[in-house]
Amino acid sequence: MTSTSPQPVYRSGVAARLAGLSVETLRVWERRYGVSDTQRSEHGQRLYSAEQVRRLGLLKQLVDNGHPIGTLAALPLERLEEMAGVRDVQPAAAAAVPKGPVRVALVGETLARRIAAAAGTGLDVQRVARRLDGAAAALQGTPVDVLLVELPEPDEAALPLLAAARSAAGATAVVVLYRFCASATIRALRAQDCMVARVPSEMGELAQLCRGAVSGRQLPPAERSATTVPALRFDEAALATITAAGNRLACECPRHLSDLLLMVGSFERYSAQCASRNEADAQLHQELGHAAGLARSMLETAMERLVLAEGLPLPPFPLQSSSS
Repeated sequence: MTSTSPQPVYRSGVAARLAGLSVETLRVWERRYGVSDTQRSEHGQRLYSAEQVRRLGLLKQLVDNGHPIGTLAALPLERLEEMAGVRDVQPAAAAAVPKGPVRVALVGETLARRIAAAAGTGLDVQRVARRLDGAAAALQGTPVDVLLVELPEPDEAALPLLAAARSAAGATAVVVLYRFCASATIRALRAQDCMVARVPSEMGELAQLCRGAVSGRQLPPAERSATTVPALRFDEAALATITAAGNRLACECPRHLSDLLLMVGSFERYSAQCASRNEADAQLHQELGHAAGLARSMLETAMERLVLAEGLPLPPFPLQSSSS
């Protein structure tokens, strides 16, 4: 897939971050489902246009909502946008992307030191705040393109502080870098128009992340009902097959992860069937089942990575039958 107008070109690591994917997932999707028709640099690196990154982001959003990647991979961008309920607002926003270095206000001493020690990051650091809780006072001054914030383990208490810091800095966009973060917090941050990405290993990626945030490439958050969880990927038969194949390995992780999935899946089903004494009790069991379903989905993602890494049998998805 190619774009009809000149657009930024991203390497696979940056493209994955902008789309909300891990690099490993992107590679699996490309190898198994052919989701990207990318160009390559003269050094053989995959290069992605902003339009391709947007398409990957739509795929990620729809997969998170329970659609199997196998049925989405060949769909055109317009159909993916229709399914996700988003509109393409890129042309108007793209005009605001700075041509030279991106002017940033930083929050986080560690991030500031890493940028200062790196050459050619493409970032023009205007101001630095040590901590988010004092950022609004520290970042007053000339408006910047991006507020770049390092929050290793953010929670929703950061939301009002980010809003105040963004207003003080006069930032066009906000990029939040994390190491570990709950999915609910990531959704809440994105609902406030923040780009959210894991802390990159290479500082050279930061400018591309910031440009992507300014250009408005990030997708709006998906609306998900409280009872919607991703579809089942590993039934009991599939887990039994994986466990049997994993017995040949010195590593016992396939068996342990299978046991966890069986336990969490059982509790998810139990919560849906459990007798409720009143409306509040029913709501509680619904929330328990929802939490178990999200936990099951996360463990299934871990299992898929483990299965691919160890060369174990991967069941078809969507499942043809399920013991659940």
